[in-house]
Amino acid sequence: MAKQFAALDAVLDDAIELPAGPNGEIYRIEGPSAEDGLRIERITTLATRLAAGGEVKDKEVLDDDAELDLYRAALGASYDQLLVDLSWPRFKHVAMTVVFWIAADLDTAERYWASGGDPSRAAPNRATRRAGTRSSGTAAAKSTPRRGSTSGTNTRKPTSRAAKA
Repeated sequence: MAKQFAALDAVLDDAIELPAGPNGEIYRIEGPSAEDGLRIERITTLATRLAAGGEVKDKEVLDDDAELDLYRAALGASYDQLLVDLSWPRFKHVAMTVVFWIAADLDTAERYWASGGDPSRAAPNRATRRAGTRSSGTAAAKSTPRRGSTSGTNTRKPTSRAAKA
């Protein structure tokens, strides 16, 4: 007998809500059609490869019109209202947050949103990364080991006994 899954409506939200208005107005953006979602994923995958310095055959350049088309596909029915209500920085931030939600997941979108679009703020700081990799078990070193000799030669000046010989 096949396992019965929960209804998709119970486990998946097809929209994202963002408090983007100058006075905290919340905008609800519905998920894109499957066709638009696939196109958005293809574009973001290509952009990721290009950013990583990889060569991509048949690469497309995302010009201004293509960028706005990407935003229109991501924002769907909310596009026109957001375009009227928001300044360009807010509009772009909302659109890119939604693109991250579509192409990756809600956690990625939340990190982008919280970063204000600044990639350096999106990544955890060095101390946070280090703390996440430290072990609290007993295998951790208690002290720093002494440095061993690297060449086997002695660079100290000769002692008075060696000077007499």
